Amino acid sequence: MSVRTHLPWWGRLTILASLLALVGGMWWWGFDFGQIFGGFNRKEVEARLVTLEADVAKFRAEAVELRARNSALESEIAMTRGAQDAMARQTTELSGENAQLKEELAFLQKLVSDSSKTVGLQIQRVMVEPDGEDMWRYSLLIVRGGSPKDEFVGNVALQATVAAEPGTQAPAHMIQLPEDDPAAAPALILKFKYYQRVEGRFRVPSGRRVTSVAVRAYEAGQGSPRATRTLTLG
Repeated sequence: MSVRTHLPWWGRLTILASLLALVGGMWWWGFDFGQIFGGFNRKEVEARLVTLEADVAKFRAEAVELRARNSALESEIAMTRGAQDAMARQTTELSGENAQLKEELAFLQKLVSDSSKTVGLQIQRVMVEPDGEDMWRYSLLIVRGGSPKDEFVGNVALQATVAAEPGTQAPAHMIQLPEDDPAAAPALILKFKYYQRVEGRFRVPSGRRVTSVAVRAYEAGQGSPRATRTLTLG
């Protein structure tokens, strides 16, 4: 006679589930160890991927920073070059201006020395030249000779003869300052003891050029000029 133990269905189901879990765990454990023994460690690879991703993010941030620093350096270099170019131009301009001032100083020293021998008002220098489109610039130097004790007060009047450019039929005409340009009157006032430089600009009609300029210096209250000079342009 034999005795058999009867298990309920839920007990058999529990045993079956335990066996299946044990087999699955053994299979997974064997899979991981198989990867390790075969030269492939999934966890190590995942750890390296995390490290590489962190390195890539770091390198990207450094690249962005380097680009920003490079842009800043390029801007600084451009500003430095611009400043150097501006300083070079200023140096050239100042050198030219210095040479011009030295030349004018020597001219004035000689002028004062020569004018002391001649008594009276003189128009020592008349210069007229183009200065942009339809504009001409004039420069005058009025000098008193002898040993004046008071200031000379008066004004200058200019009369420019304007002719048409070659090949055109426009007639020549006169431009008188300050009559034709009242705004130029302040620049033509004379008030000095030894000498005075007079400078200004006047407009000519388009397609015309100045062929000659007559300059007259008047003393205040006098109708006749104290000095005259004419410049003919080629």
